[in-house]
Amino acid sequence: MKKGFYTIMAAQFFSSLADNALFVAAVELLRTDGSPEWQRAALVPMFALFYVILAPFVGAFADAWPKGKVMFISNAIKVVGCLMMLFGSHPLLAYAVVGLGAAAYSPAKYGILTELLPPSQLVKANGWIEGLTITSIILGVVLGGQLMGHTIAPWLLSIDLPWVDTGIHTPAEAAIATLIILYVIASLFNLRIPRTDTPLQPYAANPLFLVRDFASCNSRLWRDKLGQISLATTTLFWGVSGNLRYIVLAWAAVALSYDTTKASALVGVVAIGTAVGAVWASVKMRLDRATLVIPLGVAMGLLVLGMNFLRDITVTVPFMIILGALGGFLVVPMNALLQHRGHNLMGAGRSIAVQNFNEQACILLLGLMYAGLTHSGLSAYGAITAFGLVVASTMLLIGLWHRRNVRQYPDEVARLLEIARSDGHHHPH
Repeated sequence: MKKGFYTIMAAQFFSSLADNALFVAAVELLRTDGSPEWQRAALVPMFALFYVILAPFVGAFADAWPKGKVMFISNAIKVVGCLMMLFGSHPLLAYAVVGLGAAAYSPAKYGILTELLPPSQLVKANGWIEGLTITSIILGVVLGGQLMGHTIAPWLLSIDLPWVDTGIHTPAEAAIATLIILYVIASLFNLRIPRTDTPLQPYAANPLFLVRDFASCNSRLWRDKLGQISLATTTLFWGVSGNLRYIVLAWAAVALSYDTTKASALVGVVAIGTAVGAVWASVKMRLDRATLVIPLGVAMGLLVLGMNFLRDITVTVPFMIILGALGGFLVVPMNALLQHRGHNLMGAGRSIAVQNFNEQACILLLGLMYAGLTHSGLSAYGAITAFGLVVASTMLLIGLWHRRNVRQYPDEVARLLEIARSDGHHHPH
């Protein structure tokens, strides 16, 4: 791997680590401020907001500037979000600003891989990035909890700057202030990212053109007989796991009487399972057999329902690992199939923008649904039941949809699977 690759990895790791720790700190900040439960649930859709609104534009923005610079600007936006959170803006608004930074970051992060590495190394590089991202989720969520725990928080709060009143008085605020340092470290790595010789693509003068282009890419992926199945699956998967982060926190508070520090460690446990499942799938699964994992999605939904009966940590931990592993095993082959179809239909950058748009829109809708149900007085148990049923029934429908495709368009599906088998060396002209 080229030297620049490790710089990108380091930048990605610190940025993602801070994102995930910040989520836990924001939940705690709202809790200590005495905000209602639905506002804490609303953090998830607020983060997704700009991903959805800016989807047609972020890809073009990432292609018009050097990628390292785009990533640097994105991290700077995240720092602004943290500062807003510390200096009195509503945490939901401030967290949306951090989401804005994350939305701009994503296409640059994946796009620079295709500029820097030969196609033969892309799968390996993506595996590294996904692995690192999952690791940073686990460590980030746990770090966020620990920064506000009984050991670290008092020490952070005791640090005093002479002649400056920082206005930092609670463990959550101290944690957020500390996380700014991580974003700064990530920014320093961004500045070291090599400038590749890929020509920059000037911005389209007309934003309507970008919207139209994006809409056509979106409908092309949804019309593709294999693309639609993989897109539907990954969209649902990320929509659910994006919200599961918060649901696990809320559930652990009710079922196990855990505080944010302890509950955040449980979210980490689910992520460990996901990592195990993802690695196992990457060894076991082939691209042309990806659709065989659909029944796992139904099983995952039914497992979520099982959380309602857990009251004991010794059963909860293995249960959460299995739940995560099913998800990991489901999402890796589906993601690979989706990237493969997207790359063949429209090129990597745009297909990632389409994928982000659909996944984040699903996070946004499910998150608003969850926050709304919480607002109207639904308990954590009720919410878990609703989520489990949505997942199981939707995955069942996706499975039936795929079977119908195989029955109605056998030649088309066979042709697409043949391309997947030869790993997509036939690019459309």
